[in-house]
Amino acid sequence: MSLARYAARRLVFLVGTLFGASVITFALVNVLPGDVAVMILGTSGSQEQVETLRQQLGLNQPVYIRYIDWIVGVLQGDLGRSLRFGDPVATLIAQRFPASAFLAVTALTIAVVVAIPMGVVAAVEQNTWKDFLTSVAAFTGISLPNFFWGMVLILLIAKYASLLPPSGYVSPFEDLSGAFAHVLLPAGALGFSLMAHITRMTRSSLIEELRSGYVDLARMKGLSSRRIVFRHALRNAFLPVLTVIGFQLGFLFGGIIIIEQLFAYPGLGRLAFNALLNRDAPLIQGAVLTIAVVFMTSNLVVDLLYAVVDPRVTTGGEG
Repeated sequence: MSLARYAARRLVFLVGTLFGASVITFALVNVLPGDVAVMILGTSGSQEQVETLRQQLGLNQPVYIRYIDWIVGVLQGDLGRSLRFGDPVATLIAQRFPASAFLAVTALTIAVVVAIPMGVVAAVEQNTWKDFLTSVAAFTGISLPNFFWGMVLILLIAKYASLLPPSGYVSPFEDLSGAFAHVLLPAGALGFSLMAHITRMTRSSLIEELRSGYVDLARMKGLSSRRIVFRHALRNAFLPVLTVIGFQLGFLFGGIIIIEQLFAYPGLGRLAFNALLNRDAPLIQGAVLTIAVVFMTSNLVVDLLYAVVDPRVTTGGEG
């Protein structure tokens, strides 16, 4: 199978998965307790006003009709209007998405820069105190949730040390140093568990490569340990690590909801959280669908990169 056919097949799978995600998202939002019309009008609204608003919002239509109307609008680039703000959902998401993207990319960068050297040291120094400390750190990062590390960073770095601000956002296009000052704490909290996953995968993958026959042959030829590790073994060990990085990038957008709320960070996650509190169905659906698109697109990119690096993926391991 050629790379183009493989990419086309993965793209069809992506579209089908997104369709399923849209159905699930719409269904879950519409089973949330409470009446949207009542929440908008408050207790002062009469029954007649409530019924009129329900009709205006289309809430008196069957669920499947509302879904068809919504998905047709999505395909045309119209995600509806926010019930709380009155603005187009697409506009609100476009305003908040850059902040979340900056947070996710920064968290991923921190995790990769720290995790890969840690994984390499743990693999090369296997069964030593360095390996033990690295394994303990990775296990701790996986075991504890992101919001715990967020609270720890707020207390230690922001409150007691007063080194970085505990909340807020500055666009990197306006003030780069200010942007990093505001994003480092939430990015560190968000990236800690990701760092643990990448460290463990780097360690296990590199250990497996160091036990391979070509490594023994390289040692017999007199190549230095540094060259064997970084020029040969690590390059081959990086394929499964790349998969973890790509998949976790999508998960980062799922984790930003709590982190952005904790750090009062005005991104897509906080927008979705506030929409959920206000029962703003169009905004919830648009935000969740956007996160799903990011998650699945990152997985698609990783699949294609994997196929480029290792052509056996497109042939099912033949040859």
